[in-house]
Amino acid sequence: MIIQLADAGKRFRFEWIFRRLDFTLHSGQRYALLGPNGSGKSTLMKVLSGHLSLSKGRVSFDENNKTLDPDVVYRRVAYAAPYIELIEEFTLEEALSFHIRLKPLLPGLSPDFLHELLELPRARHKELRFFSSGMKQRVKLALAILTDAPVLLLDEPTTNLDLNAVAWFKRLVEQYAGNRLLVIASNDPGDLELCQEQINILDYK
Repeated sequence: MIIQLADAGKRFRFEWIFRRLDFTLHSGQRYALLGPNGSGKSTLMKVLSGHLSLSKGRVSFDENNKTLDPDVVYRRVAYAAPYIELIEEFTLEEALSFHIRLKPLLPGLSPDFLHELLELPRARHKELRFFSSGMKQRVKLALAILTDAPVLLLDEPTTNLDLNAVAWFKRLVEQYAGNRLLVIASNDPGDLELCQEQINILDYK
């Protein structure tokens, strides 16, 4: 998968969030998206996911030398972010089953394995609304990282995680991110250690 941004810009009313952004992202690379809170990292992540259109310029998604139709990009993206909510009336088991029907897991992985990997043994039949913020974040991250999609977008992935859960998250990335195109938006230096290249959104104001 290749995502190419050409003279890309996004504005809300009269304020440019970013502009004149020319960058190409490739499968097999891990990118850190940098910038202070409120600088536009999440806006750019939404553009990379295909959920938000540009105000100027072009974004294209190419897989196996074929440009994807914008309407199918979402099928090729796995995305976790604090602003993406879980269906809290679902139990954990129902949430995992619902997600897998929409987007399959990586080859060879099963729902039971996913339950084990979450390390939440007493939560299988518990409604998500009763989960702590850290438990919900584990679920979001596991669903994104273990989904069979060539693009993996993680916005502020260690939000609400304690030290043990942060270590769990990093193991998950190292074991299952594979040769996908990975973008992590974060201000946490520990998150950025997972990445090889950096994009500072302040360079495109």
